Amino acid sequence: MQTPIDSRASRASRASRAIVTVLGLGAMGLPIATRLNQHFRVNGFDIHEEQRRLAADAGVKTFESAAAAVVGAEIILVAVRTGEQLNDVLFGSSGVAEALSPGSVVVLTSTVGTDAILAAERLADLNVALVDAPLSGGPLRASEGDLLVIVGAEPRALEQARPVLECLASTLTVVGNKPGDGQSMKTVNQLLCGVHIAAAAEALALADSLGLDQARTLEALEAGAAGSFMLSNRGPRILQAYDEDGAQVLSRLDIFVKDMGIVGRAARAAGLPSPLAAAAEQLYLLGQAHGLGAADDSAIIKVLAPSKRF
Repeated sequence: MQTPIDSRASRASRASRAIVTVLGLGAMGLPIATRLNQHFRVNGFDIHEEQRRLAADAGVKTFESAAAAVVGAEIILVAVRTGEQLNDVLFGSSGVAEALSPGSVVVLTSTVGTDAILAAERLADLNVALVDAPLSGGPLRASEGDLLVIVGAEPRALEQARPVLECLASTLTVVGNKPGDGQSMKTVNQLLCGVHIAAAAEALALADSLGLDQARTLEALEAGAAGSFMLSNRGPRILQAYDEDGAQVLSRLDIFVKDMGIVGRAARAAGLPSPLAAAAEQLYLLGQAHGLGAADDSAIIKVLAPSKRF
């Protein structure tokens, strides 16, 4: 059901007067804050001074502590990498939980697995709701408001956060009415993404081993039944993996070490065999062990074929 335009405009107008805080101004958090700053009053915090400076240069109001950044904020976006970091930023010794305004909403943009459910329960005791909204798309799409956002949240909390989410997303999909549903759906999404990237790298490594031109192989595959979004998106970057500087880092390889670990834990907890996901996870772990953790995830081909043959 689509929301009437005048209702959306009214809601966006009200939200534009609210304070939105972004905690974590890294690879995703900084473009998110920069994008939101075009439409909202945005506060920001990161533990790294350089990231705070970059955010300030983009017009974001920055603070020396996370707790100071959330004072008076109605919507707080958390952009961290792991469940441990989520717990620390909310409930650690320098956490923000006690500084949050009752009735405010915390929007979790990261993929952290079931830790989201535990955080939601603790925030509820403070009369603060959690919107479970893991996102996909990378930094460039974040800056353009072109992200895929998967949401699990209570309806009231979602409506409060919706103007901010709509500013960031070209596709906003609500998959459930409670925190944890978004993480579950993102886990399924990452299983496919992780396997598809590994399969694309394996296919292009085989093409090279058979003496085929990899660029022409990629073009032919994209035009046929073997084509996929991940093949088209990662394929050109896989071909750049052997360049002196490798492909531009749009999605770090060690992100899939984390995410495929989440996939594996979820599958085991459900008693479900996931052999393809497990095989892909081992490739990412090998890539990390070979020093490729900070490289683009397309560098996974170098685990399969350390150098090009043709």
